[in-house]
Amino acid sequence: MIYLDNAATTLKKPPAVWSAMRWALHQAAGVGRSAHRPAITGAEILYDTRVLAAELFGLSDPRRVIFTCNATHALNLAIYAMAEKRRHFAISPFEHNAVYRPVLQAVKQNNMQLTILNGELWNDALLLESAQKAIADGADCFVLCHVSNVFGYIQPLEELDALLEEHGIPLILDASQSAGVISMDVSQLHSLAAVCMPGHKGLYGPPGTGMLLWLSEELPRPLLSGGTGSSSELLEMPALLPDRLECGTPNVAGIAGLFEGMKFVQKAEQTEILHHEQRLCQVAAEEMKNIPGIVPFIAPVPSRQAGVLSFYSLQLPVETIALRLAEQNICVRAGLHCAPLAHQTAGTMHCGTVRISPGWFQTERQIRRFTARLAYISGKETEQNLE
Repeated sequence: MIYLDNAATTLKKPPAVWSAMRWALHQAAGVGRSAHRPAITGAEILYDTRVLAAELFGLSDPRRVIFTCNATHALNLAIYAMAEKRRHFAISPFEHNAVYRPVLQAVKQNNMQLTILNGELWNDALLLESAQKAIADGADCFVLCHVSNVFGYIQPLEELDALLEEHGIPLILDASQSAGVISMDVSQLHSLAAVCMPGHKGLYGPPGTGMLLWLSEELPRPLLSGGTGSSSELLEMPALLPDRLECGTPNVAGIAGLFEGMKFVQKAEQTEILHHEQRLCQVAAEEMKNIPGIVPFIAPVPSRQAGVLSFYSLQLPVETIALRLAEQNICVRAGLHCAPLAHQTAGTMHCGTVRISPGWFQTERQIRRFTARLAYISGKETEQNLE
């Protein structure tokens, strides 16, 4: 099997991830509820993972690492918390529905304004110019996907951060496609109020894990209420973090796996992971240029595109291409990728795209086999050329 759908979920994990999860299932119990050894073991897993996450992302206080079910959970926490005191959201034109839908909901519920910034692929200047105009129009909270999940476009985070810091405006960052791939020191990004990320993508953790890094000094409103194992005499959620945003029994086994996934990323180094993924996408892009009818979306400057490459065919629907590749045991994704706003911006709403997203465990040989199959499906090659 050639797996090229890591932007959805990294299928192949470091062996230590599964080992840690199995061990935790046998050794760790409810966290914060008891003083016996299994409960303490669970608490230690959570504490060690918070410390590692803080170290990986430059966060000084591990208590500000909030465990979530996924990035969507983290984004909802951050968006609804910030909406309480804000009147005008601004979002990038490449946002995933995990941002777009809760923002729209918050805007309707709180009678807020919403600005969708102007933009186009690879055009940092246009996005920043639009951000300046949105600020002038009263936008007081921004949300940005660091990397487009459809096109791999690395948006100008540092430049936007400097602009927002100048005006004292908070930023919620969706790091779904960048966490574990693009190095980030949150202490150097002064507008950040929150960073939201999944565990099951670039951090090589299991599904059902994610994190919210809460950086704002404002006390966030909980999305859920319930037992925390602390301050049980209170009828409201505790004021301290992380308890305020975490209730119920945590996914201890999943978090144990996430710890090992982050250790793997730390050891491999995020810069190396990014360069590996970019190189594989560049190989695929060069091959696609020679396949009639295939239209790839390639950044004019390779460093502005992460390990995500989209394309469509002038002859075949994208869903047909994905199905035919799947029949050859090649895993890609086709359609709108839960990001219609990005497709509207790029002009592909009518057709969608096929997306490939290699990860650390994919090879150049696999990429060349994928493009050979794609060429055959597109009618360029004969089956004898594929082996």
